[in-house]
Amino acid sequence: MANGKTTNWAAIWISAGVVVLLVVVGGLVVWMNNQASAPASSPGSAVVDEETGAIAVGEGENVIDEYVDFMCPICGEYNELYGETVHDLVEEGRVTLNLHPISILDRYSQGTEYSTRSAAAAYCVADANPEAVYPFFQELFDNQPEEGSTGLSDDELSGFASDAGAPDAAECIASDEYHDYVTQITEETPVQPGAQGIGTPTVLLNGEFVSLTGDPQADIVAQLK
Repeated sequence: MANGKTTNWAAIWISAGVVVLLVVVGGLVVWMNNQASAPASSPGSAVVDEETGAIAVGEGENVIDEYVDFMCPICGEYNELYGETVHDLVEEGRVTLNLHPISILDRYSQGTEYSTRSAAAAYCVADANPEAVYPFFQELFDNQPEEGSTGLSDDELSGFASDAGAPDAAECIASDEYHDYVTQITEETPVQPGAQGIGTPTVLLNGEFVSLTGDPQADIVAQLK
């Protein structure tokens, strides 16, 4: 016997549709969060430590870690003052040089993100030819753009990579393949005691911060094991 009430099927179907929509949206949010938290694509080169971003040059007992931003003028000065000494120590087999290209100065390249692009390019070079990494670093510092400029173009970065011995790095550089990886490992840069945040150059010798006085013999050579 009818009780005088009718079922509002339209309301039921609308409610069911809303529930399905909420489930879909919730799933999408979870997927996006997982994507955002997923590790960035890391270089496959045998000379790159995926966890720290260090690109190893040499096999010496002592370990020098250099954290540099290719747009940083003080990094250019450091390379000019210390580069030859450190390179000689690597060649002599006394030092392993861990190069850390990082990005803290994108704001000084007119929106081109030069710091990140150039650091990512260094990992492309490591993938293409590990032996070209150190020459590539030298090329970028020898041709370092000024702060406030647009920095070097991708074509110029590829040209310097080719000059250094890694012509096959061009496609990787053009795609900015390691952009997110650079952003990720930059956050892991150790902070000098007393500093307010990450700075470049940051240099460590056998795990200890080096106070840079401009004298590589006193700051580095005299401190070796």
